[in-house]
Amino acid sequence: MAPITTLPVSIGDLPVLDPARPGAGAEPAAGGGFADALGDALRSVEKLQLDADRSAEAVALGGGNLHETALALEKADVAMRVATKVRNKLVDAYQEIMRMSV
Repeated sequence: MAPITTLPVSIGDLPVLDPARPGAGAEPAAGGGFADALGDALRSVEKLQLDADRSAEAVALGGGNLHETALALEKADVAMRVATKVRNKLVDAYQEIMRMSV
């Protein structure tokens, strides 16, 4: 089975943490930080949604391939579910941080 989507970050982009130096490796990678990675992931979800819409429109107009359309719609659905779960985790983390006493 082929992967649904790929993340814009590879293992080589992750910082190496050195336990002897607290805070070492906390700098963002040369390609950008967390916000850039999140933005790229959201753009890929949007692209999957737009591709699925175009494919469904083509099938509705009598063209296109029904099998490819079903796959595009499923990929878009899975990507949206993952994005929603990530959003929920981020909101939960933010709320937890806000509950912390300083």
